[in-house]
Amino acid sequence: MITLLGVGHVFDLSRAIRAEILARRPKVVALELDPIRYHALVRRTPRARGVSALSLLAHFQIRIARQYGVEVGDEMIAAARAAQEIGSEIALIDQDSQAVLGRVWREMSLRERVRLVVAAIGGLFTRKEKVEAELERFYRNEPGFLQEFARELPTAKRILIDERDAVMARALQELAASKGDVVGVVGEGHVDGLIRHLEGVPIQVVHLQELRSAPPGPNASVNVSVQL
Repeated sequence: MITLLGVGHVFDLSRAIRAEILARRPKVVALELDPIRYHALVRRTPRARGVSALSLLAHFQIRIARQYGVEVGDEMIAAARAAQEIGSEIALIDQDSQAVLGRVWREMSLRERVRLVVAAIGGLFTRKEKVEAELERFYRNEPGFLQEFARELPTAKRILIDERDAVMARALQELAASKGDVVGVVGEGHVDGLIRHLEGVPIQVVHLQELRSAPPGPNASVNVSVQL
């Protein structure tokens, strides 16, 4: 069985993530991280980013996360700690983030680069209320939201979402086949793509919206949808 926990990297999800992992006690906890990002999060090592549109977007994530009272990646650290607590293996299933981001920038058209720079600058002034409004729009129509993203930034959509969906789905399927039950902690925007790639594999899904509304207690659990 593969269980997908759809997360957002700027929200306070640590208790809900821990509760899900402790309740399920999987053989493996798979994280949407590569080794460099994982170790940087564990050590809380600031990463040198330079000055670019992508570094501005990273700064936007950090600023919004702090408005929610967390640091970017806290949910991944919580998942890793819960895995260690119950003796589960930790698997890092994402591609090298620096290489991926470098490809995005190199392969973007000039128009896409301009759009990304404008979005990055706009992000510097975004407030928590705007994030919540966009999230509600995503919940109401995720396919439409991602189609809009693909129209505006097709290269970013292809490399950051579509290609990574395929890589992570393959890793999850191999882990489940060789190890047993797996909990995958991945961005909510990857969940539908992963489900498509894992068609025919037993999957349970706990969406971001459910995790954010989970009871705060240590034994909190949420309803799941089953994809067969």
